[in-house]
Amino acid sequence: MTNTLSPSVAQSQEPATPIVIVGHVDHGKSTLIGRLLHDTDNLQDGKVAQIIASSKKRGLKVEWSFLLDSLQIERDQGVTVDSTRIPFLLNKREFVIVDAPGHRQFLRNMITGAADAEAAVLVVDAAEGAREQTRRHAMLLHLIGIRHVIVLLNKVDLLDFDQAKIEAAEKSVSELLTKLDLEAALFIPASARDGDNIASRSDRMPWYSGPTLAEALAQVPSPASRAELPLRLPVQDVYRFDDKRYVAGRIERGRVRVGDTVIIGTQKTPAKISSIASWHTAPQISAAAGQSVAVTLEPDVIPDRGDLLHKSETPPVAASRIRTRLFWLRQEPLRVGESFQLRLATAEHAVTVTSIDSVVNLDDLQKYAGEEVPAEGFAEITLSASETILFDPFVPGTADGRGVLVDRQQRIVGGAPLLGPAAIADGEKVIHPTGSTVTTQDRTRAKGHRGGVFWLTGLSGSGKSTLARATEAALFADGVDVTVLDGDTLRAGLCKDLGFSEADRTENVRRAAEVARILRDAGQVVLVALISPLLSDRALARQILGEEFAEIFVDADLATCEQRDPKGLYAAARSGKISGFTGIDAPYEAPVSPALHLKTSAGSVESETKTLASFIKDTVRLSGALKARS
Repeated sequence: MTNTLSPSVAQSQEPATPIVIVGHVDHGKSTLIGRLLHDTDNLQDGKVAQIIASSKKRGLKVEWSFLLDSLQIERDQGVTVDSTRIPFLLNKREFVIVDAPGHRQFLRNMITGAADAEAAVLVVDAAEGAREQTRRHAMLLHLIGIRHVIVLLNKVDLLDFDQAKIEAAEKSVSELLTKLDLEAALFIPASARDGDNIASRSDRMPWYSGPTLAEALAQVPSPASRAELPLRLPVQDVYRFDDKRYVAGRIERGRVRVGDTVIIGTQKTPAKISSIASWHTAPQISAAAGQSVAVTLEPDVIPDRGDLLHKSETPPVAASRIRTRLFWLRQEPLRVGESFQLRLATAEHAVTVTSIDSVVNLDDLQKYAGEEVPAEGFAEITLSASETILFDPFVPGTADGRGVLVDRQQRIVGGAPLLGPAAIADGEKVIHPTGSTVTTQDRTRAKGHRGGVFWLTGLSGSGKSTLARATEAALFADGVDVTVLDGDTLRAGLCKDLGFSEADRTENVRRAAEVARILRDAGQVVLVALISPLLSDRALARQILGEEFAEIFVDADLATCEQRDPKGLYAAARSGKISGFTGIDAPYEAPVSPALHLKTSAGSVESETKTLASFIKDTVRLSGALKARS
C-alpha cells in the first residue's frame, strides 16, 4: 500500500513492537486502525481529506477503514484480504500494527502475518459478543503463543454505553479466553467510528476508569531480548568470495563471537568461528540475536541451507517424531498418512502425519478423539520424518518451534508449532517415509507437465479401458509421461488376493489410489480405469489423491454395455454363474458432478479419445512446446 503515515514514524531508532489486530469481519477492526492512526497524528497531511472524499463517493459517512484498503477488492467487498503491516509511532516508541484478515477464507494470511506479534488487540462487537470467528481468532492467538491480549469491546454506542450490557459482553469474552488458557490484560469499551476511548477518553462512559487503547498499547512490554538464550543460527545460504566461504543467516537466539566453537546441524561437525562479516558495517568480533551475519568457519566445512549452528553445551531438541499443535488451513480434511514439507526457520523437512491425537471442537473448545482434522480446524498431531529434525519446542511469546506445513504446490496448509518429541506407543508401527529431494517443480520443468490422476469410472463394457489405452497412446505421442492402471491388470497382480465382496472392492480402490498417488508424485499422468461402482469408494480415492484427482464418468447405458459384453460377464451374470455383478445384482452409483462426462453409447472411440486427451492436456498445463505438437 502507499505510505499514508507521517514521516515522523520512520525516525524512531528503537526496535519496533509488533501488535496484531484481529476480529470478526464485521466487528470494526479496520475502522479501529484507521481511527487510531488519525487520532494519534500518524497520518500524512491531506490523507483525511482523501478518506472523506472516498467515503462520499460511495454515499457513506467518514469510513476510516478505507485507509487500509490497499486492494480494490477490499473496497468492493468490504473485507480485508491480506495482512498489512503498518509502522506506527506512539510517544516516540515505534510499533508495527499487523492488520490481520478476519474473514474465514483469509485466515491463512492471518496466521502468517501474526507470527511475530508481541501482543494482540482482539476486536469484538459488544452488541454481538463472541462469534465463531472470535473463537477462531482467540484459538489462533493461543496457537501462535501471544500472551498479552487487549480486548477492545467495539460499537458500544449501539448499546447506548450501558455499563451492565458492556460488562456482560466482557464476561462472555473472558470466559472464552479462559477456556483457551488466555487472560486479557484488560478490556476497553470503545466506539472506533466516533473515537471513544481510542486515543482520548470518552465522556459518554464516565463509569470507565481504565486506559484508552493508545495508553494500553504504550504499556505493552517491549520485546524480550533473546541475546542471552542459547545460540541458534539457521543457515540461510553459503557463498564463496575471494577464496573464502561465507555461511549467511540471521541469529535467532544467543550470541556468537570470533573464536567460538559451534556444532553444525545434524552433521554434529564442530567448527570454529574464524570471522564475522555483516552487511553495511565493518567486520565484527561478535554478533547477537536479530543480526544478519556471514561467518567463516575453520576448518572450511560446508553446511547445508537449513542447518542449525549451535553450541555443544546447549543443543536443541533432536527428534524424528514430533508432537505438533496444528491449525489446518486447507478446505479438505487432514487425514493420517498425508505428507508435507515442514518449514522451520530456513530448513525444510519431508514429514508424514503419523497420528491425529486430538481435535478441538470450536463450539465448546474441548478436545476429542478424531480420525481427521476438519477444514480450518485445530488439533494436536504427530509428525514423522525420515531424518532427525533439530528444533526448540514452542514457547508462547517467542518464535521458537514455529513451523508451517506446505503442500506439493508450495502452499501453506497449516500452522504447526512444535511441542516436543513424540513417544512411541506400545505395539505402534513406526513408519518413516523417505522424502524425495526432487521437487514437484523440478519434475514439472523436466517433463513439461505436472502429474495428475484421471479416474475413469463406469459400467463394465462402457469403454473405460479402451478409452484409457487410446488416450495413453495419444498423450505419449505428444511427449506426456503417462501410465494406465486398468482394473483387470491390477487384479492379475497387485490385487490378485482380493475377491468381489464390498470390502474387497473398497480395498481394490484403495490400492489403486495409493499406486496412482506414487506415480503422480513422480510427475506422471495416471489414467485409472476401474468400475469403482460406489460413491464412497471414489470418495476414498479422492481423499488419498487430493486435488490432483479428476473423476471421469464413462457413461454407457446398461443395454449398450450388455450388447457389447466384451468379456462375456453380463451373460455369465444373467445365467447365475457370477453373483454381485455391477449393473445386474449389484448397484452402480453414477458420479454426481464428474470433472468430465463422456457419453460412449453413441460417440466414437476417436472422438471421445480426442475429448479426453484434450481435457487432460489442459488440466496438467502442458508447456507451449507440447501444446504445439498436439
